[in-house]
Amino acid sequence: MITITPARQADLPAILAIERAGFSEAEAGSPAAFRDRLAKLPDTFLVARTDTGVAGFIVGPAVREEFVTDEMYDRTPRNLPTGGHQLVLSLAVAPDYQGRGIGSQLLAALATVARQAQRTTMSLDSLAANVPFYERNGFQKVNVSPSSHAGETWYRLVKQL
Repeated sequence: MITITPARQADLPAILAIERAGFSEAEAGSPAAFRDRLAKLPDTFLVARTDTGVAGFIVGPAVREEFVTDEMYDRTPRNLPTGGHQLVLSLAVAPDYQGRGIGSQLLAALATVARQAQRTTMSLDSLAANVPFYERNGFQKVNVSPSSHAGETWYRLVKQL
């Protein structure tokens, strides 16, 4: 059984391992970035838990900007109390738990938090290979992102809340 709860400091080693398994070294967030996210995003950093530990996570700030900027990967903005846009900096599921709908559950849980805080949209940047997953979860591709993160081509996706 999966439960989704706010991330805790004790979850950090599992979160970092899942991030490294899901992203290239250039794409993955640093331990310092994740410590900063834990400190600044207590209500929008969620983990999927099993009886044996963390199976996946989602994290992102709620801000005035509609889309992620590269600076946000290193310097986490604090959440607005209400309103604005819910961004996703990272969504990752441990390899042993992929294909079980956990990523979709995490997206839905963060969307619920965002709606409760009166956010208008949820958006993220994605590699081309993952765009169909996000489209199945109600996101629409907007355009190619101006991001130069990790030297990759990213696509902006948005979901109305």
